[in-house]
Amino acid sequence: MSETLAWLRDSPLLMLTVTIGAYQLGCWLRGRTGGHPVAQPVLVAIVVVAATVLALDVDYADYRADTELIAFWLGPATVALAIPLHRQAARLRGLVAPMLVGLTLGAIVSVTTAALLVRLAGGDDLLARTAAPKATTTPVAIGLAESLDAIAPLAAVLAILAGVLGAVAGPAVLTLLRIRDPRVRGLALGSVSHGIGTGRLLHDDETQGAFSGLAMGLTALATSALMPLLSLVLFP
Repeated sequence: MSETLAWLRDSPLLMLTVTIGAYQLGCWLRGRTGGHPVAQPVLVAIVVVAATVLALDVDYADYRADTELIAFWLGPATVALAIPLHRQAARLRGLVAPMLVGLTLGAIVSVTTAALLVRLAGGDDLLARTAAPKATTTPVAIGLAESLDAIAPLAAVLAILAGVLGAVAGPAVLTLLRIRDPRVRGLALGSVSHGIGTGRLLHDDETQGAFSGLAMGLTALATSALMPLLSLVLFP
């Protein structure tokens, strides 16, 4: 039995197969449950892959190396989000100015509230700096955390957690608030749950997904530009 587990851990295709299979399982569950909010493919994949990694005692560095192919395609996949936005370009008319103002203010509020909530909960300055870029994409959150001398791996975890929570609960919250314009729904969710929320909306509605992808990119840009100034105020 120990030899079998050792072979499984050393196989370079195992973790790649498990990751892809776990995501496909999530897609199947989403279809079988009629798109239930909890049946998000990314969330299902995280649970399945984490359980497998723990059960087989796979080192994270080895897992990362085995799934490098998936990580490579994240870049082209992100760029491909411009395709649905191009199809919806006409719907940007009259929305550009309020969108830029809203996303900029949203980035400021996101960073500020994250830092303040950590402090209110008893966290130290290091944890506050780590949580500050949670609404950006994971690579941007890691880069910003490093620039703030924070904990980059934890910043990545918080960014992923924000994305998953947004994908699961975001659409329901927007509906509860009676926000029905697909452009506004997309901008709202993309600005707080980045790629994971965008993936959810692209499955639900192309217009919402397109504007979510736009908000994801602009929020990352605004947060990166504003972080040096905000850090002087929040982390003197």
